[in-house]
Amino acid sequence: MKTYENTGNIDTRSGFGAGLEELGNSNPDVVALCADLTGSLKMDAFKNQHPDRFFQIGIAEANMMGIAAGMTIGGKIPFTGTFANFSTGRVYDQIRQSIAYSGKNVKICASHAGLTLGEDGATHQILEDLGLMKMLPGMTVINTCDFNQTKAATIAIADHDGPVYLRFGRPKVANFTPENQSFEIGKAVKLQEGKDVTIVATGHLVWEALEAAKTLNEKGISAEVINIHTIKPLDEEAIVTSAKKTGCMVTAEEHNFLGGLGESVARTLAQHHPTPQEFVATQDTFGESGTPAQLMEKYGLNSAAIVEKAEKVIGRK
Repeated sequence: MKTYENTGNIDTRSGFGAGLEELGNSNPDVVALCADLTGSLKMDAFKNQHPDRFFQIGIAEANMMGIAAGMTIGGKIPFTGTFANFSTGRVYDQIRQSIAYSGKNVKICASHAGLTLGEDGATHQILEDLGLMKMLPGMTVINTCDFNQTKAATIAIADHDGPVYLRFGRPKVANFTPENQSFEIGKAVKLQEGKDVTIVATGHLVWEALEAAKTLNEKGISAEVINIHTIKPLDEEAIVTSAKKTGCMVTAEEHNFLGGLGESVARTLAQHHPTPQEFVATQDTFGESGTPAQLMEKYGLNSAAIVEKAEKVIGRK
């Protein structure tokens, strides 16, 4: 069984900041826009090094999306930065009409997603953003798992032609993927070979999936773990191939089970290889105020929940 080392807990939003800083030094077409949350989005380094390419829009997210769309006409590659709730729900009309409909090359970068935003509570803990974004034609949707992967994804999307939604988070989480890795949009990463059950995870739940695989291994259950960092386009080949091998699947995400990764996987399996599936996700509910750890425990988004669902789905084979 392959093991992964946590090289130190660090927030994924800092991975975005590091990637954006590197882009600022390597790509003169990259510009950054922020809605009064520069520090929270870790955009300070870019702002300080490239003040002529940084635009503080203020608490005017809809305007920020419109400005970003306009900048692409002049050949710029705009990266917008604010919380996930304000990056999607608050500005959905502007994204749909000004960015997605016309295929503008805007990179919508969203921090503080999901329950792990924590104490700010339900109004800020968006759990439907992946669904909102993946339903937009032409929108690429990425949800990274740690600092290193977020940095790599930030750099990679600058070379992708078209709108992108990049989702990351607030809390410090395990950093376990390779440093200076190659990030391929739409290509799943198999982290663990297995034969009894497949665990397909995204974002903060990837590390929890690896921890669950350890527990399952101690129980004599061999779990295959796949990191789905790109929700759209989905790596259907990786999912179907694994399903044919293990015969059952668990999906794990920090998102509502309606509209997220789990539904995309279920559609893929229904079309290509019907397979028993269980979902680790929030169950059509809003969040509440609490620490990230408390909330992930209460809403069943952790390794224990993944183990439980894995044992359940194996019984359905």
